[in-house]
Amino acid sequence: MRMFSKKSVLFALAPAALAAPLLAQRGMPTEKPGAKDVSRITGGAYKADHEHTLVGWKVDHLGVTPYFGVFGQISGTLTLDPKNPAAAKVDITIPVAKVATASPGLTAHLLKPAAPGGKPDFFGAAPADARFVSTSVQPSAGGKARITGNLTFNGVTRPVVLETEFYGAAKMPAQMGGQEMVGFEAETTIKRSEWGMGMGIPLVSDAVELDIVAAFVK
Repeated sequence: MRMFSKKSVLFALAPAALAAPLLAQRGMPTEKPGAKDVSRITGGAYKADHEHTLVGWKVDHLGVTPYFGVFGQISGTLTLDPKNPAAAKVDITIPVAKVATASPGLTAHLLKPAAPGGKPDFFGAAPADARFVSTSVQPSAGGKARITGNLTFNGVTRPVVLETEFYGAAKMPAQMGGQEMVGFEAETTIKRSEWGMGMGIPLVSDAVELDIVAAFVK
């Protein structure tokens, strides 16, 4: 097995060593302010950080590969009491029209208008925002929780369960705004046909895996 030489290690560490004073010169912290530490959460009313909250989706394509896409620019609110996590409430709005994929052609198809007198293949030209509103929270060990709520999408409202995990919390430095932040990851799988979107099944899977990154600011 080839070992790293002392010289190669120094070259590898050089960028990090140079970055710290550069960040300090720009008034930026040189260490990340957040950590997976529940004691950092003060609780209260938070708003979704729309620049750092994402809903990723994945479907099976032809049984050959998965395909990914993402929704961004998400808005919403979180009410959280770290001493009573079961009382938490979340209300999230997802702008479906802002869907993004790696394929311009596919993105255009997702937002393609319906034919006269018909239904769009997927979201359509001016899709209504989707919305998730929690109805119950069941906390468990390790900062995990099962959040049950109603997902309204494509004119249909159905219950969904999110398997959620606390990711981190921070009091941001003054030069970064000074706000309190808290973040979570969540996942679930839905069947798109249950929301009236059956185009392409089974060539494109009915099951849609959702991976969620949610950041909130107070």
